[in-house]
Amino acid sequence: MITMCSSSGLLSAILLGYFLRLLQLLSTCLAFSLVASVGTWMGAVSNWSVFIWCFCFLLTLIILIIEFCGLQSRFPFSWYNFLITYACYAALLCTSASIVYPITYIWFFPHGRSQDHAIAATAFSCIASVAYASEAAWARTWVWLGVITGYMVTVPGLLKGLETFVAGVIFAFIIDSHLYLHQPALVWCVAVYSICFLLAATALLLNWCDCDNRLPIAFPTFLLGLTLLSVLLYTTALVLWPLYQFDEQFGGQPEWSSCNDGLIYSLCTWDQRLAVAILTAINLLIYVVDLVFLAHMVFSRTEDQLRGSQFPLLYKS
Repeated sequence: MITMCSSSGLLSAILLGYFLRLLQLLSTCLAFSLVASVGTWMGAVSNWSVFIWCFCFLLTLIILIIEFCGLQSRFPFSWYNFLITYACYAALLCTSASIVYPITYIWFFPHGRSQDHAIAATAFSCIASVAYASEAAWARTWVWLGVITGYMVTVPGLLKGLETFVAGVIFAFIIDSHLYLHQPALVWCVAVYSICFLLAATALLLNWCDCDNRLPIAFPTFLLGLTLLSVLLYTTALVLWPLYQFDEQFGGQPEWSSCNDGLIYSLCTWDQRLAVAILTAINLLIYVVDLVFLAHMVFSRTEDQLRGSQFPLLYKS
């Protein structure tokens, strides 16, 4: 749960939160407005970027309205944990849009109004990324000062959020079913991505709804089991996906082939396969770091409990 230590700390948190959210609203609004105003809104990548900016703008606006009306207490979950989680996700989403959109579009536009608007939209997307990241970093600062405490501002919480985000990006790349339906091993990889995403999302939802204390085992131990299972599943995906996508013996395509498009509105199939392979390795690394951190936490707590149970025996003797 979230606790506030002083009224001055609460006031500072509210004022800074309002300032950052107004900056987030302005930057995301200008980003999608600039892209839509000159007709550069076309293709899967551009649609994804515009969706990110519109989604972040709309949800930030809803958050502001809820806070102005004082409706936070009516939600059946920890409001501050939700805000921190949303800030982390929005920072990652806007950062991805700030990277993918210019790489895919800006260099292919002729000099003129369209390119200028695309460059300006990218700049405002970067500002939005900084604003959301600042809110997440600000929350971490208040944790260190003892003003706010919560699962999503801890290392395991941030790692769980990052795991679900990378999985979401993988889903965006495998939206075309022809990438995997022709091979049962690749279908298994997609199942792995889905299962691990659901496991991480379940852990986050249990904490948001304050249900983590209702489990029959300790929450860190529960997370340790989920993370260990995810590591094992992702290891199989890391082996099978590149094997069946890039090895000729298994029907893969080892060499890159060009899309031969003048203006790239979508990534080539080979690029999508490579992106999924790289993201699989990245997410497996994140899961391994999460597993090591949780194992250290669980076993350290167990050792402390064992030492505490031994002290009375030593005193009795």
